[in-house]
Amino acid sequence: MRSRLLLPVVVVAGLISASACSDSGGVVAMRSNTPDTSTPASDTPTTGGDGTATSGSDAPDSSPFGWSDVTSGDDSVQTGHIKVPIDYKNPDGGNFDLYVARHKATNPADRIGTLLVDPGGPGFPGTDFALYADQQYSAYLVDHFDIVAWDPRGTGASTPFIDCVEDYDKYFASTDITPDNDAEKQQIIDLAKEFETDCANKNADIIQHVGTNDTARDMDSIRKALGEDKISYFGFSYGSELGATWATLFPDTVRAAVLDGASDPHADFLTAGLQQQKGFEDSLDTFLASCSTTASCAFHSNGDAEGAFDELMQAIDDKPVPSEAGRPDVTRGVALSAVVEAMYSQSSWPTLAQALVDAKNGNGAGLLALYDEYFQRQPDGSYDNSLEAFQVITCMDVTERPTVAEDDATAPQFTAVAPRLSPKGTTGSYFCSFFPKSDDPEVDITGKGAGPILVVGTTGDPATPLASSQAMANDLEDGVLLTVVADQHTGYGVNQCSQDTVDHYLVDLTVPAVGTRCG
Repeated sequence: MRSRLLLPVVVVAGLISASACSDSGGVVAMRSNTPDTSTPASDTPTTGGDGTATSGSDAPDSSPFGWSDVTSGDDSVQTGHIKVPIDYKNPDGGNFDLYVARHKATNPADRIGTLLVDPGGPGFPGTDFALYADQQYSAYLVDHFDIVAWDPRGTGASTPFIDCVEDYDKYFASTDITPDNDAEKQQIIDLAKEFETDCANKNADIIQHVGTNDTARDMDSIRKALGEDKISYFGFSYGSELGATWATLFPDTVRAAVLDGASDPHADFLTAGLQQQKGFEDSLDTFLASCSTTASCAFHSNGDAEGAFDELMQAIDDKPVPSEAGRPDVTRGVALSAVVEAMYSQSSWPTLAQALVDAKNGNGAGLLALYDEYFQRQPDGSYDNSLEAFQVITCMDVTERPTVAEDDATAPQFTAVAPRLSPKGTTGSYFCSFFPKSDDPEVDITGKGAGPILVVGTTGDPATPLASSQAMANDLEDGVLLTVVADQHTGYGVNQCSQDTVDHYLVDLTVPAVGTRCG
């Protein structure tokens, strides 16, 4: 299973925003992502070391969750619920009911404690990462930890959940990202305002309480309910940001924390968007260069995939390509959303290459399928609420509310760093322009007092470029960077080195040497 880095998920206005949330037009991606499991995790040899956070090997009292066995008569995987305040400053003002899952340690005698996990987002439910923990993590981790995940407030099966709109195509497939006149540009602005206004109005009771700070507070509520003084954490993509926030707010409760694919914690709204947009552009350039030099690549284009791509995007901009009955034609915005989806992992590059060939021949179905994957469209044509939750949470975490004019003024900066994904003529994204101001923007991340925190950065990560993970490690009081050589988002399990390093840190509290690189 793969979750993405849901960056700018809201292509509100026809453009996509990104993990760190893009401040301007073009296509960016969403702020979440889970490890690529194309290479199955293998067992890691035990090296010894206790690193225990709880006494004894028995699981703590779990009655607050009302656990139910997923399989009758087998209590190894369970689900439950926990109620947390909507507003921690007003605990009597109503509750969120959080859906929680637990995969109990497979070797109880060696159980260390609980490992909280989050796949990223924001906006993605997390419980699958506990329900299928044996498919996401090595046997070494599954042996030693109860792996616990939850659907964060406003997402998944937790209630109430964020709900904004039903018709995604209206907002993300119907506009021209390079408007030719004032009327086309105004359509982008109007749709952005409509989307954000609907989000604010339909979620008025909770919108000020779905940000990262409150989700970090929920983590501490879960820890208390599990009866653990200290707890371990493993977060991917946006889950790194969440983990760093938790470690900053509750440093005395941190046993160990891994942040895989981290954003720059002190980059402002604009800088973060530029960093991510450049990361995706660099990955796209790598894909096209590889295709040009590989004759077997479907989009080889006689050794000039770069030129063929640029010509195809311009042709699609001039005349969108038909996709399938009842669905919108593939516009340039749809095509670039598809491209971004394929950049999360090199394993998707052949699919993209064939989709580009098909589009060149007048069939946009392949690009539409990648676009649908990006936006989490279900087989029955419905959508979960990941996209809405992504945008609402992202915007309630930041203080910036750029005006239309201010947002438009940044567009040339995005074109400068990512001319293919933010082609000349794109507007601002207006991603947060019409949301109410946040009462609780994300805290300043420091990790002070939390002890060593392992940050994993991948050299070819498009969503959270290596430089952003380096910044996270540098800004944490005791951050340690593990560099993984790979062209994908997040690095755990990419190779035995990255897996072993993370595993031994979490289990044995063995902090890798400065400069450790897994290639």
